[in-house]
Amino acid sequence: MDGWIGTGKVRAREQGEAVEITIDGLTTQAKYYKPLVYEFMRKEWTSRPSWGDYVVEIVMEHVGDPPWMDLDNLAKALLDAIKGYLFHDDSQVARLLVERREGERERITIRVFPRG
Repeated sequence: MDGWIGTGKVRAREQGEAVEITIDGLTTQAKYYKPLVYEFMRKEWTSRPSWGDYVVEIVMEHVGDPPWMDLDNLAKALLDAIKGYLFHDDSQVARLLVERREGERERITIRVFPRG
């Protein structure tokens, strides 16, 4: 078992102190991701949010030409979706990395871990 929770478009797992979330597929509408991830966290995630500073890394992988999407809007939608589940408030994000790169399939990966 690889530790993944979820069977749909959104899956998550804990790796030590880090939480990794993957979302299959891409759309140019950043707002699409917020309810998708929020529903997953609400229904399937059991861990409680913590206090302290966090690092959030978001990677958007695309095949072929990159989609016309503002990465800052994508980051805001995803942070809003995980707030209250992995940390209490956006102000706890001490480091934020948002990256777009070519990959083997279209997906978004979010890694969240305490800042050490």
